[in-house]
Amino acid sequence: QLQASGGGLVQAGESLRLSCAVSTSNLIRYAMNWHRQGPGKVRELVAGITGDGSTYYGAPVKGRFAISRDNAKDTVYLQMNSLKAEDTGVYICQAVNPYGPDEHWGRETQVTVSS
Repeated sequence: QLQASGGGLVQAGESLRLSCAVSTSNLIRYAMNWHRQGPGKVRELVAGITGDGSTYYGAPVKGRFAISRDNAKDTVYLQMNSLKAEDTGVYICQAVNPYGPDEHWGRETQVTVSS
């Protein structure tokens, strides 16, 4: 139900934009999060956006990353600027029902930043 794309190999300082397409329209009203897991690291929350558009970011990416959603296209984006080597990892999008227990996870997309 969630399909992530946009990962790739870039150099430090460059930008990437990840997309998470939601195949079921109701899901786009959920809170949408991006998580990542770097090599040898635990999974961490990178950024999130609620159904009403409020955003939140993890400390390592604040000021560099921006999350947005286009409900008409059922897609959530993660714009990543000024990428650093430590941003390397697999990125996964998640949809969380703010009113119930269900959550959905998308496929991983690899981001590699060379220094």
